[in-house]
Amino acid sequence: MSNARVLPLLEPEIEPCCPPLNERPLTGEEAERTAVMFKALGDPVRLRLFSSVASHEGGEACVCDISDVGVSQPTVSHHLKKLKEAGLLSSERRGTWVYYRVEPTVLAAMGALLTKAASA
Repeated sequence: MSNARVLPLLEPEIEPCCPPLNERPLTGEEAERTAVMFKALGDPVRLRLFSSVASHEGGEACVCDISDVGVSQPTVSHHLKKLKEAGLLSSERRGTWVYYRVEPTVLAAMGALLTKAASA
């Protein structure tokens, strides 16, 4: 007989940046916060970097694995910094490398913002 217990999985808390677009008009603050995230993804290089991190095995990627997006390394660093400032990525330094991961709650909140509006 095993003493192991099965623990329930907890869904991560989703802190919405704002309500679904069809629920009510956004306040000025909500619109500002949301625009920062979408503006960060509005650049093709940033979108490619974000996609590379999001689709990387294990949900995180070393900067050394995602830098092949057609721009120089300093430019990659600049775009990763912008994605972090927008709250879309987080990072952790391990030795000489920096590992990036997508912030799942922010991504889920952005998806809910658009999905609910699209399905209405």
